[in-house]
Amino acid sequence: MPDREAALSEDAVLGGMLRLRQPRRGHRIGHDAILLAAACPARPGENAVELGAGVGAAGLALARRVDGLAVTLVEIDPELAAIAAENARINGVDDRVRAVALDIAAPARVFAAAGVRPESAMRVLMNPPFHDPARQRVSPDRRRRLAHAASRETLALWIKAAARLLRPRGTLTLIWRADGLGEVLQALAPDLGAATVLPVHPKPEAPAIRILARATKGSRAPLALMPGLVLADEAGRPTPAAEAVLREGATLPLAKL
Repeated sequence: MPDREAALSEDAVLGGMLRLRQPRRGHRIGHDAILLAAACPARPGENAVELGAGVGAAGLALARRVDGLAVTLVEIDPELAAIAAENARINGVDDRVRAVALDIAAPARVFAAAGVRPESAMRVLMNPPFHDPARQRVSPDRRRRLAHAASRETLALWIKAAARLLRPRGTLTLIWRADGLGEVLQALAPDLGAATVLPVHPKPEAPAIRILARATKGSRAPLALMPGLVLADEAGRPTPAAEAVLREGATLPLAKL
């Protein structure tokens, strides 16, 4: 136990509204998880699933914002899933947030045995690994590699799993590399439509580095491209819009249906 405690840190996010334990080494919580939560249009009384939850940052940020929302955190690494469950307890939402150790590639019957059944969620959110090991250098650290790197088929597999879990007219919200927008739209097309995309820019004149996308199961509405979110001004100071989301718990336009 002392070695485990030394390997973990406890960090405040959302301006201190959320406390999260996480490994000191490997993948660490960043802006992506908070942006993802801020883009999800969840409502009280609904069920949401976060795929690839890690220690639960995005799902717990969403549960903190939406009182009465039930959230299931799905994570392949049993140790990280256990930390996610602990984080739910630390933040006082363990009565409506649970964590399960599951491989997203597992068949529907394995998900169902863990209580995550087809068409059981109104919202799914996810931050899939988006570095292609065939094209980009990947970390030698196993957890960082799992969190960041996967084959080009991974995105389609994750979206297929999300579509299976969503109820009709339910929504998927995801974050991805900006240069992979075409891959996202192609992977969404078989099962989800009404794709709405919000680019994320590091500075005012810089190209987007991320996209946030929301899509609806069973819809055939056309693509909509929203004005982008700029994270910092030319001097590197956070913009008021970014501060509102990352520190004050504000939502992004994608969270408004």
